[in-house]
Amino acid sequence: MSATITQHAPGTFCWPELMTLDQEAARKFYSTLFGWDSADTPMGDAGTYTIFKLGGRDVAALYTMDPNQRAMGIPPHWNAYVSVENADAAAAKATSLGATVLMAPFDVMDHGRMAVIQDPQGAVFCVWQGMKTPGVGVLNEVGALVWTELSTPDTKAAAAFYTGLLPWTTEAWPGPMEYTQFKRGDGTAAGGMMTLTPEMKGAGVPPNWLSYFNVADCTATVEQAKSLGAKVMMGPHSVPSVGTIAIFVDPQGAAFAVIQPAPM
Repeated sequence: MSATITQHAPGTFCWPELMTLDQEAARKFYSTLFGWDSADTPMGDAGTYTIFKLGGRDVAALYTMDPNQRAMGIPPHWNAYVSVENADAAAAKATSLGATVLMAPFDVMDHGRMAVIQDPQGAVFCVWQGMKTPGVGVLNEVGALVWTELSTPDTKAAAAFYTGLLPWTTEAWPGPMEYTQFKRGDGTAAGGMMTLTPEMKGAGVPPNWLSYFNVADCTATVEQAKSLGAKVMMGPHSVPSVGTIAIFVDPQGAAFAVIQPAPM
């Protein structure tokens, strides 16, 4: 087990957060699937915020969507938070690049400052300016977030938006399908991007950021997820030099993915 992460470089996906309909059922599902513990923080009239733990370190979070969100038809989903130096500046820059700020920058007590943004192609993500809480304390290990991937109808336009907003560059991933890696200034991979397929569009899948969690055995995880009530949308599927992946919809309807990384 590596040390706890205490700082995230700008452009790092730093906080996977599940918005769901049944908080207790979701807690049980993910705790069983990934071996997570959890701790609750009361939020007054807003209910309870659950932080999942892996080896005592924050690894993800969970809360119940409110009636207004349900009335708007927002489905359960995993929110993807990316670290920024200044949430206000990021929101203003996103607006200048054609995005829509769905929630203007606001403080989350003394933990950090955030905004919710919809990119020009329709995918929603959050920016996080860490203060007391920089983000999760663990990434990449088994049971933790390891990859975040954008599916979008226009990869060229999305690349221009995100490289204009964040300290990212793009690099084409070699292989049989078109795939783009986002990279931070130090060359570290920040995430990926692919074109929203006709099948996804036909199934009503909107542009989105998909969270991938590291697992030791993808095939075993697929079987366990199915036994816990998840629907398998794809996989197990092996990608040369990458690993074995699977994509699910959890029992409440939120999409997520897992990857068993290829041996180094």
